[in-house]
Amino acid sequence: MRRPKISVIGAGFVGSTCAHWAAAKELGDVVLIDINGDVAKGKALDLFEASPVEGFDSHVQGGSDYGLTAKSDVVIITAGLPRKPGMSRDDLLATNAKIVKDCAKQAAAASPDAVLIIVSNPLDAMCHVAMSASGFPRERVLGMAGVLDGARFRSFIAMELNVSVEDVQAFVFGGHGDTMVPMPRYVSVGGIPLEQLLSKEKIAALVARTRNGGAEIVNLLKTGSAYYAPSASAVQMAEAIVKDKKRYLPCAVHLKGEYGIKDLFCGVIAKLGAKGLEDVPQLELNAEEKTMFEKSASAVKELVVAMERLGV
Repeated sequence: MRRPKISVIGAGFVGSTCAHWAAAKELGDVVLIDINGDVAKGKALDLFEASPVEGFDSHVQGGSDYGLTAKSDVVIITAGLPRKPGMSRDDLLATNAKIVKDCAKQAAAASPDAVLIIVSNPLDAMCHVAMSASGFPRERVLGMAGVLDGARFRSFIAMELNVSVEDVQAFVFGGHGDTMVPMPRYVSVGGIPLEQLLSKEKIAALVARTRNGGAEIVNLLKTGSAYYAPSASAVQMAEAIVKDKKRYLPCAVHLKGEYGIKDLFCGVIAKLGAKGLEDVPQLELNAEEKTMFEKSASAVKELVVAMERLGV
């Protein structure tokens, strides 16, 4: 029986840590691809050499040749540049769009039946690039953001209440950025609604911290950005797909009228299984949630329009 194959494009901190999580979980064989093939090959070899110690049985290889990724079940795209001093938003958008376009095109050619998980930023806009470049249907192009943002929300709630993170269920809607929409009305802790455990002021503070979760880590690191939680989040999505787990997870999906949004990637709850996206359940949003969600979708739309203006 053929083992699943997970390919990760981009061997930076996020990409190499994706490979680590996927191999350690024995999700299948793992391929790490980077424009610098020797770096990808070296990190892959180092990771494989850890397998006798940690006791995981996943074959790991790396390089720059997309032929290594052939017949992948899942391809996680992390490639892209961080925003540098003096670089405008449009500069970053144009540069990363070109990178993601090339990665998605080559990955799709090697693995025409794969599911793409996009991690590159600005995430929601990069999902549009990947779908266009790959020619894949919406079921097989997903963005990793909601799992990460929801994990941060859950972590902050657990810290505030001094409870196990395992008992906290929470998720985030909308685009991956300042306009994301944490959904405290749907949060529970051991089955108890959050609103029965914390004041409105405390909840508002946790929502604000969640929105700024990425910036908080960037400010602490001084150079670079988060990679443990982003990579773990992408791999959780990959696991749901390769194991056909039928999990409801928050992720960026190309909406076709759900929640009144058309032809736009935005974060919602999605059912993930072997086919990739299998369902988008529509939750009942109150007036405030609906307004915030539409505002977040508008921010994503601005990025897409900017890409069109830049011709990428």
